[in-house]
Amino acid sequence: MSNRKSEPASIDNPESWVDSYGDFLYRFALSRVKDPSIAEDLVQETFLAALRARENFKGRSTGRTWLIAILKHKIVDHIRKKIREPSTDKIETLTDISDPDFDERGQWQIRPGKWTVNPGNLYEQKEFLDVLYRCLAEIPARLAEAFIKREIDGLSTDQVCKELGITATNSWVMLYRARMSLRRCLENRWLSAGS
Repeated sequence: MSNRKSEPASIDNPESWVDSYGDFLYRFALSRVKDPSIAEDLVQETFLAALRARENFKGRSTGRTWLIAILKHKIVDHIRKKIREPSTDKIETLTDISDPDFDERGQWQIRPGKWTVNPGNLYEQKEFLDVLYRCLAEIPARLAEAFIKREIDGLSTDQVCKELGITATNSWVMLYRARMSLRRCLENRWLSAGS
């Protein structure tokens, strides 16, 4: 209980959650889903779930860590749902071909500057992360949670064990299974797709 009193916003005071954690949770969600409106929805769902479950909060972690764990579950649930739904995106046709950046001959009015990054590499990295998160959504939630905490969030084995309430041996088994499942999935969806 003393741990809960020392943090800036108490889990016992939900009115302070948005001010204390909202921006951080939003940035975290946006870095995973890349859509501002979806990130906002996921943060709202996180706060609602936390409000419903705050009686179960034992104080074994900080409020921020607890809310991040809830948000990670919401992100994985969102990705799972997205995988199951057929895409409804429609490509709109251009109705007006005129563009103020080009003259009547199709030449640049003002030539754009050189890019300092390789867009192909950025796209490939984003594409890989999309495949990784899809693969994470397909493995058992508990294994995905252990993998995310250890490999993506960089928590130590002791921290993962504390947060999941498991032994070190159990964490090693879970991480091994998660890695093997992800390896198979990535080989099928990422490596074989490129060849």
